[in-house]
Amino acid sequence: MLHVEHIHKTFFAGTINEKVALQDLSLHLAPGDFVTVIGGNGAGKSTLLNSIAGVFPIDSGKIVIDGVDITKTPEHKRAKYIGRVFQDPMMGTAAGMMIEENLAIAARRGKTPGLKWSLNEKDHDWFVEMLKELDLGLENRMTAKVGLLSGGQRQSVALARALLHDPEVLILDEPTSNMDTDSELMLQKRLQTVMDGRTVVLVTHRLSMLRIVERLIVMENGQIKMDGPRDMVLQRLRERSRQSMNAAGNGERPART
Repeated sequence: MLHVEHIHKTFFAGTINEKVALQDLSLHLAPGDFVTVIGGNGAGKSTLLNSIAGVFPIDSGKIVIDGVDITKTPEHKRAKYIGRVFQDPMMGTAAGMMIEENLAIAARRGKTPGLKWSLNEKDHDWFVEMLKELDLGLENRMTAKVGLLSGGQRQSVALARALLHDPEVLILDEPTSNMDTDSELMLQKRLQTVMDGRTVVLVTHRLSMLRIVERLIVMENGQIKMDGPRDMVLQRLRERSRQSMNAAGNGERPART
């Protein structure tokens, strides 16, 4: 489970460039919850994900995963609890290394480093079975350089890396932005198989991704403005849009809901 309690984050505080990114934001997700966060540019979506992942410290509040307070835990140690797939698949993979090397590095994340690392047969078989589930034929291309793969294939490798250690929380930051329709559908299918018992937080601009989620969160100005079942929230958004259009037509200031 994931509990985000009353967190605040301000960038460049006390300067002319001060930006309040998160304002008293609270979010509670149970194991198995699959939630999508949407909002306009500057709404705070990426700041929320980065705060959970530990990219930077929050100013106040608390973040708890599975009963463990990770608020002050550095990013590299949060890898025990959190898997993440970035918008740019190259951020989650090493382009100049082979698929199996990328997976081997991820498999050793959090372990004490030695003078060298090597692939053994057990690891190889583990990686092959994981890639088979993606149904992209990547299990037959283990020695291919990741940088030579398509955007969708690279993102699939990034997802495999993120899931290697069965994290409690999976963070997906625009994971389909570099995918064609077929690759996106494949990723949706894969996500539906791995979400059982896992907390998944997805940020996306693609409405097609909403079909696989049940809970939808709308952020504005660093706050959660709507949170509920997907269809209910979408209906509220449609109603607000109609109200804004009617108000604009009448020369009125649109009401906020």
